[in-house]
Amino acid sequence: MPAQSANPVVYSEHRKLRLAYFVTHPIQYQAPLLRRIAQEPDIDFKVFFGSDISVHGYVDEGFGVRVQWDTPLLEGYNHEFLPLLHRPSNHDTVGSLGPLNRGVKQKLIEGQFDAIWVHGYNYLTNLQAIRAANSMQLPVLLRAESTLSDRPRSKMKLAIKKRFFKWLKQRVSAVLTIGDENSAYWRSNFGKEFPLFPCYYAVDNQYFQRRCAEASKTREQFRASLSLKPGRPVILFAAKLIARKKCHDLVEAFLQLTRSRALDPDPYLLIVGSGEERARLERLAKETHQGDIRFVGFRNQTELPPFYDLCNVFVLPSVDEPWGLAVNEAMNAGRPIIVSDRVGCQKNLVHDGVNGLVIEAGDVHALAQALRVTLSRFQAAQAMGAESLRIIQQYNFDQNVAGLRQALHAVTPGFPVL
Repeated sequence: MPAQSANPVVYSEHRKLRLAYFVTHPIQYQAPLLRRIAQEPDIDFKVFFGSDISVHGYVDEGFGVRVQWDTPLLEGYNHEFLPLLHRPSNHDTVGSLGPLNRGVKQKLIEGQFDAIWVHGYNYLTNLQAIRAANSMQLPVLLRAESTLSDRPRSKMKLAIKKRFFKWLKQRVSAVLTIGDENSAYWRSNFGKEFPLFPCYYAVDNQYFQRRCAEASKTREQFRASLSLKPGRPVILFAAKLIARKKCHDLVEAFLQLTRSRALDPDPYLLIVGSGEERARLERLAKETHQGDIRFVGFRNQTELPPFYDLCNVFVLPSVDEPWGLAVNEAMNAGRPIIVSDRVGCQKNLVHDGVNGLVIEAGDVHALAQALRVTLSRFQAAQAMGAESLRIIQQYNFDQNVAGLRQALHAVTPGFPVL
């Protein structure tokens, strides 16, 4: 690992720890956390972005539509966009090869930073930041989303990855983990003794709880606006309509459920999102005779709480999902959750039989049964929803800051945990 800061320093409001954070672009889920970190009285926090595509709007490859986020991405924290050395031919893309930035080391020198934190290890600018920090003997914190159950790779790619992680391990001081599945990934690649600190993925719980409570007051009007009949339960899927999210499995399971006539009244399936799978899913959905499957398209961040409030169960059956932040959001509405065992958040957030059900990824019959069980037991589902709300309280930005402080304390002598 890189050398830690050599001389202990007493950090306070008068001598703040200077922390630089490198991330590809402003991310709607991260902005509230960045604002929260900026409130720490003894941390001088600055964010460096590689690209501004999310600020001005861009065509999201997963959603397949132009996205302009309707929540503030840049307010409440110090930030700067790094100058570009190279931009990909597709300006709406952020990938491992670009955009490529310049002046990274100079920014670290000018800012007289005590440590850096990078989000992701497969971006050239982040690797530049790591190398620059190493040359300046600054400790490096790393946070990334990977799990051991992500997409399969060839033997050659695995060999290359093994060599890369051997290189990376020597240049990172500590890892901030997003959850238990992510921790297992780093234990596997960096070893059991490598320092890991919890910084589990969270959303703005207070915001979603407040907005869902507000939505509950006009729930029936919202139901009517979607042309849904009163009294019928609602199953909700809210994610990109891409193959790995397995919405196709959910539609198949829903069709199994409705053909069996196991529930009275029949449920609706609401699909929020867009993407390359939408046309295929709509063709499959035509097998229902009453329009029981509704596609409502892409909805922005502020539009989601009424859907979480309206639903009786939230489902994410992905086969490759590093976390699944929509699960956090739905739990803030106090709803039971059904996820596959390949959804990264399930070990932390979804306790099988307690606040939801966990099914094997790709098992359509098991998913249909999970839907039947959840929707046929009203009181049990209510209790599961209450447990969701209780569990999600533990996954918040204060916990993230506590984990960050623990990591900084470990790699920067003199910095307090508090």
